[in-house]
Amino acid sequence: MSRHTLSVLVEDKPGVLARVASLFSRRGFNIESLAVGPTEMPEVSRMTIVVAVESLPLEQVTKQLNKLINVLKIVELESDSAVQREIMLVKVRADASTRSSILETVNLFRAKVVDVALDAVTIEATGDHDKLAAFLRVLEPYGIKELVQSGMVALSRGGRAMTDRSLRPVDRSA
Repeated sequence: MSRHTLSVLVEDKPGVLARVASLFSRRGFNIESLAVGPTEMPEVSRMTIVVAVESLPLEQVTKQLNKLINVLKIVELESDSAVQREIMLVKVRADASTRSSILETVNLFRAKVVDVALDAVTIEATGDHDKLAAFLRVLEPYGIKELVQSGMVALSRGGRAMTDRSLRPVDRSA
């Protein structure tokens, strides 16, 4: 199976996320990453969905997604032609003897410390999946106390936008 990243523009209405997620669930596909947020257009949200599946079943799901009334547009983003980022907050054990080496690691990965306590530091790191995984591997020996990671957000490279081409009009009367 291969990882696929879908960028899906949807109407910003209640229940849309549940309908999209249930379509993957009914097919037995596990969503590896999901991020939803506003776009440059009022009343339109962007879902970035990462799923591990073969191409043919993904094509079937994409066709079914296109049939959902609140889905405006779907684009599969290839990793080499898209900018992809995740954000992670990680709380690491840090005493006087380890704090300086943790801070060196933070600088090496271009992360930043967002909170400091006597026995821990909280670090914010942004990057692609592989960078964040490598960062965690380096921090593990110090002791990870807590971790949270966002889903991937992604945009295609270059000047063209998903909204450059016509979208179905959003019904604003409902």
